[in-house]
Amino acid sequence: MNKVLVLVNITGLIIGVSYGLHGPILPIFAKNIIGATYSELGFIGLANFIPYMFIPIFVGILLDKFNKGYLLAIGTAINSTSIYLLSIAQSVPEIMGFRIMTGIAHAFFWPPCQAIIANESNEQTRVRNISWFTMFFVMGFMIGPLLGTVFLEGLDVTYRILFQIASFILASTIIFALVISRKSITNHHERFSLSSIKEMKKFPEVIILLIFCTSSFGIILSIYPAFLNDSGMSDTDILLLYFAFGISRVISLALIGKFSRKTSQTLIVAIIAISVGLAISAVSDSIIMFAIALVFMGFGFSIFFPLTLEIILSKTSKRMSGKIIGAYETVFGIGWAIGPTLGGPIAQSFGNQSPYLVFFIIGIAVTVLAIKYRKKLEPKRIQNS
Repeated sequence: MNKVLVLVNITGLIIGVSYGLHGPILPIFAKNIIGATYSELGFIGLANFIPYMFIPIFVGILLDKFNKGYLLAIGTAINSTSIYLLSIAQSVPEIMGFRIMTGIAHAFFWPPCQAIIANESNEQTRVRNISWFTMFFVMGFMIGPLLGTVFLEGLDVTYRILFQIASFILASTIIFALVISRKSITNHHERFSLSSIKEMKKFPEVIILLIFCTSSFGIILSIYPAFLNDSGMSDTDILLLYFAFGISRVISLALIGKFSRKTSQTLIVAIIAISVGLAISAVSDSIIMFAIALVFMGFGFSIFFPLTLEIILSKTSKRMSGKIIGAYETVFGIGWAIGPTLGGPIAQSFGNQSPYLVFFIIGIAVTVLAIKYRKKLEPKRIQNS
């Protein structure tokens, strides 16, 4: 693994720590301190994810024109600022505004990292390197809740101070991004174009699967912690559950090399795992049951993303890698926005468990679709042009 990949992985690890430290606590803070309803939690999630529906397309274009390390540095600076501002939020609209900033920042984090990895990899190492980066990020997301437990329980830190600590941790990655910028190759041969949107239209089956997975993930990130809290889980319980979620994701990513040999079958199993985790969540009444649910979902989410990205990259010219990654991440944003937008009001109107039952049923339908079109869910090697 070369120095650039090492730096990107370290960046992902630190950002993951910050996300794991504040992410699971934010819905609880919004609900218990600010007084947000489940519908408002859904809107907070929408505010966070809606920028990701549009901005990655343009970030993808920038990735093929400007230094990727500089773009990453911009993202980390905006991100750390947005998390710090959460510590002074006094209302739901303020939280929504700050989460819009986070969504913009995230579009300058994930696509640049993926583009750097794609440029530093060949067809044989691309899945492995993207998986390693994802695993480092998830390891950070796993460490974050443990630190949160120490701060909240051991040091009696308030939610607001916790957000500030998470902000300072994330800000440290600006240094790594600037070091990466000195080693990053800048491409100047691509003109402004939205051709990546046309490229993504070639993968309707992948898009449908991806929207289901990301919308489910959006619910887990935006309203699930509040659901756990209402189900009798304490702050420490919730952080430990997300630690278990992280362990499942790390183990799954460590085995991605074996899973990638049978991509379509693995994706089908991933959809089933997510669906089962959602169903278990709807009927859980103990920390053990919730842990089992999160382990299932952690497995499904983790192996889903690297494999779907590989399907698309393997069928796309390498000179368009930045743009196609931007388009891919835009699909992420659409799914992330759909999840909390539907999940929050459904929980508010029909009960806390109802979103997980609804998405479980959707998962069954998506599984049937994946089985029917499984031949299109295999990567194909093409000659770069």
